[in-house]
Amino acid sequence: QLQASGGGLVQAGGSLRLSCAASGFTLDDYAMGWVRQAPGKEREAVSCIRSSGRITYYIDSVKGRFTISRDIAKNTVYLQMNSLKPEDTAVYYCAARDGPISTIPLYDYWGQGTLVTVSS
Repeated sequence: QLQASGGGLVQAGGSLRLSCAASGFTLDDYAMGWVRQAPGKEREAVSCIRSSGRITYYIDSVKGRFTISRDIAKNTVYLQMNSLKPEDTAVYYCAARDGPISTIPLYDYWGQGTLVTVSS
């Protein structure tokens, strides 16, 4: 299971940290990612971290602003989001896949979404 949290309402330029607590498996075995879906738009893969923790991916629009990380001891993945923009407004989902890092929203397991709203 994947339990996401940390969403909320923030002003443009602000920060939020999303958390995704995994249970039933360990992060060492899965690539973990964050996928978002804005109203009226398709899901897009925002960031991903490989099971080794050594390789990460970011969609161009968040590079330099978002950072994915994980705490193996807590079996939790994080997405630190800084310098938020109104266009970052979306429901953010954490997800896991048994395979290499993914640049598209193709995952095996999904958590519930957490809403991030960035006001201008």
